[in-house]
Amino acid sequence: MSRVKRGIVTKKRHKRLFKQAKGFWGQRKNVYRRAKETVLRAMAYAFKGRKQKKRSMRGLFIVRISAAVRPFNLSYNAFIHGLKKANIVLDRKMLSQLAIAQPVVFEKLVDIVRAQNA
Repeated sequence: MSRVKRGIVTKKRHKRLFKQAKGFWGQRKNVYRRAKETVLRAMAYAFKGRKQKKRSMRGLFIVRISAAVRPFNLSYNAFIHGLKKANIVLDRKMLSQLAIAQPVVFEKLVDIVRAQNA
């Protein structure tokens, strides 16, 4: 039986992990076992963070829309309800963008909602 020298695949895997752990503190960057633990945890937090970011952005959009409809003596709740009654399907991100970038168009939406509620 011929001799098999090992370690190439392992070294490659370790190098890949150490590259991910770059910038970590102490043993977390240069001891394989510690680095693996830390990278796994970091990946889990990153996954959770991506979900939380979507949540917080939706909250931001709602705050922006609410602030944009206040000068028209309308609440956020009444505005969204009026849009649904008028069969206007725009998500909160788009409504927020309209309120910031194109206030004239947003005002027309508010007028449509007022006509629905009247």
